[in-house]
Amino acid sequence: MSFGIDRITEDQLNILRLQDKITGTTISILPDHGALLHGFEIPLNGRRINIIDNYAGKADLERFLHLSYKSAKLSPFACRIPGGTYSFDEITYEFANRFQDGSAIHGLLANKPFNLVDQLADDNMAAVRLRYQYKKDDAGFPFNYMCEVKYSLHPDNALQVETTVTNLTDGFIPMSDGWHPYFRLGGKVDQYQLQFRSDTLLEFDEKLIPTGNTVFDDSFLYGAELGSRHLDNCFLLDNEEGTPCCILYNPENQLRIAFYVNARYPYLQIYTPDDRESIAIENLSAAPNSFNNGMGLIRMSPRQTLTFSCWYQASIG
Repeated sequence: MSFGIDRITEDQLNILRLQDKITGTTISILPDHGALLHGFEIPLNGRRINIIDNYAGKADLERFLHLSYKSAKLSPFACRIPGGTYSFDEITYEFANRFQDGSAIHGLLANKPFNLVDQLADDNMAAVRLRYQYKKDDAGFPFNYMCEVKYSLHPDNALQVETTVTNLTDGFIPMSDGWHPYFRLGGKVDQYQLQFRSDTLLEFDEKLIPTGNTVFDDSFLYGAELGSRHLDNCFLLDNEEGTPCCILYNPENQLRIAFYVNARYPYLQIYTPDDRESIAIENLSAAPNSFNNGMGLIRMSPRQTLTFSCWYQASIG
């Protein structure tokens, strides 16, 4: 078989690996820690490079996961909910878990153990399906739902990440979905070139919460060097299926990542950490604070199932 799946333990982390045996491309996943993407290693100039900015080991992950949320699954909400409160169907809810600024942030599944429920490896691909059943774990979200994440490694360094959520309650529930991966293409991000299909920026207040207004901004519509710009912004995508919604490129080594999404990810959040070693490019189904402002919020009906999909295509040149 051209593709394979195995398990290893490295730096006290249990890692599930998908491998393209022909090219050497490897995908590493941490089922015990939110099914997060730990590695996307590709061959580059006779060596291997991991284009995912990850945690150095278990101790590093346990210390910093709830500060940086690298590669976290953002479910059932993405980004911030100020004060950790929202109203749904005239009932007010308050999350128990809070970020250091007092807001609820990045959902409830980042540290949850996902179970492997299905796997496939043949000459065309390697794929695993991981599942977590949320059972009213936090008072702020007293609903039951299922979250499944499917990673599929295809030829030519193509990774599909597909999320399926199912409402397991007899009533409606609020829902949004997203990812929080940090990408590194070598060197500092200042030299990277970024392009994405948007000229619409969501206006934020000083607490990084959408005001409800949008601003014309085509800074990256035709591609631009990041330079010294600090970004922590959300954009509304003009997505066209089959065409990259975003391209990240390092001209120094010609390493490129193209991003593709289905229609359920109309928002793109961009964040540049202070160390400038990587950049977070987050595909979101809804805007920050969607549980309050309703921007992209999904009102899931009883037993409804929804699927969100994104592709990452890594290449040289």
